[in-house]
Amino acid sequence: MVIRKATAADVAGVVALERSAATAPHWALAEYAGMVGAEGESLVRCLLVAEMGRGLVGFAVGKVAAGVGEIESVAVAAEARRLGVGRELCEAVVAWCRREGAAEVELEVRVGSEGAIALYRGLGFCEVGRRRGYYREPEEDALLMHLELGQG
Repeated sequence: MVIRKATAADVAGVVALERSAATAPHWALAEYAGMVGAEGESLVRCLLVAEMGRGLVGFAVGKVAAGVGEIESVAVAAEARRLGVGRELCEAVVAWCRREGAAEVELEVRVGSEGAIALYRGLGFCEVGRRRGYYREPEEDALLMHLELGQG
């Protein structure tokens, strides 16, 4: 498996994967396109992709603002779940957040996403709150999770 920064050539595949994941946040193609190719001081978001063999099997979006990182979205193709793709993507986003100066990383996840919650706990995230009725289609609460990055 290879985890790398997405390029413009990956955007269509990212959108197709996102659309196939019913519970993923659905963003416009232009939103993803705006994340690729940004370098230097203007870089506040990253779009990473995971490839296995010749195909895209996952992606993750991260953001850093005011020293706080966020895992905004993670999606893994159905056929690649439970193979460590999500873990590697999340670890790569956390590392990117650290390089961008974040001292902490936060995320929100559907309370019914037991596998994702277990993954985040395994990465050291702890539960810090809940947003009632945050998600739609289906309606569900969001669990807020937090990771202190500390030094190094």
